[in-house]
Amino acid sequence: MRTITTTEDLAAFCAAAKNEAYVTIDTEFLRERTYWSKLCLIQMALPGDDGDAVLIDPVEGADMSLEPLYDLFRHTATVKVFHAARQDLEIFFVEGNCFPNPLFDTQVAAMVCGFGEQVGYETLVRKIAHHPLDKTSRFTDWSRRPLSDAQKTYALADVTHLRVIYEHLAAEIAASGRQKWVEEELAVLTDPETYTIRPHEAWQRIKTRTNSGRFLAIVKELAQFREVYAQTNNVPRSRVIKDDALLELASTKPTNTEELGRSRLLMREGRRGDIADGLLAAVKAGVDAKPDDLPKADVSKDQVQVNPALADLLRVLLKAKSEELGVASKLIASASELDLIAAGQRKVPALMGWRNEAFGEDALRLCRGEIALSAKGNAIKVIRL
Repeated sequence: MRTITTTEDLAAFCAAAKNEAYVTIDTEFLRERTYWSKLCLIQMALPGDDGDAVLIDPVEGADMSLEPLYDLFRHTATVKVFHAARQDLEIFFVEGNCFPNPLFDTQVAAMVCGFGEQVGYETLVRKIAHHPLDKTSRFTDWSRRPLSDAQKTYALADVTHLRVIYEHLAAEIAASGRQKWVEEELAVLTDPETYTIRPHEAWQRIKTRTNSGRFLAIVKELAQFREVYAQTNNVPRSRVIKDDALLELASTKPTNTEELGRSRLLMREGRRGDIADGLLAAVKAGVDAKPDDLPKADVSKDQVQVNPALADLLRVLLKAKSEELGVASKLIASASELDLIAAGQRKVPALMGWRNEAFGEDALRLCRGEIALSAKGNAIKVIRL
């Protein structure tokens, strides 16, 4: 179990990886006590049962530069293989402003190949690599040193079995002609917008039952303050103020620390110091917002008139298409998307890209009365009218 802690050793390994068709990669990180993920370990393996597999330790190698890794990410002749890559990619985007290119995500590929929605690595190891996987070290503290042999073995298993899984899924994708489907999904993972958080938009993620513009203005200011403070001080949002306390303050509108202290839901940290000052300033900014600047809730979904019978037929069609293609139904379309289609909406993800080819075209034909559905035994057949 070789561990790399210097820039020179990392550069040598990445240079070797550039001569290979692919390299498998995984990370271990912590995020429970921070806003940004703390990178604790990187695992990488080259192809073949005896291909070099290493641990890259940015904790022990505090002076090590990851630029050789980012240079490998930019090397287009070598595929970078991850499983469930989103959180890994966010770390590399935030720290190195870089995405692996080309990228292959075995979780995405497995969903396209019919392994179900958001299939776990352990499942793929069992079904494809035919190997048990010890997950007992999964929730250990990866920032503590020295790492135990059990931790190192666990970490390396996340990239060594991944070689077999990648080769199997890549072959299936090529045989089925669904490369375009996978590429569309991966394009989302390598889009900077996926990881860009704008504090002034943070309020849109908070669920509230009121459409009052003034109330939403206070929610917006509080959410923006929370996002900026959490990012600047690298603490979780919940350490600043939780959603339920935020909504409470938007309702009670405290004007001073005494009134702020009467909050039932606000944590101790929020009752004093910079956080208290920021919360009071945010409430005041929302209260003082000009009428023309008040945010408006998105009520478009509430106004949708769903045809329930058509929505049920679309669900039957989706099930039939999912079984026919061997693709998880939720990957093709969600229940809310089916309702939108049944209500006449057409700017829906299920009607775009590969999903339109797999399901959307027939869904619109069903809406127009151009096809019918027939049951024969356990199978559903599409009949052209």
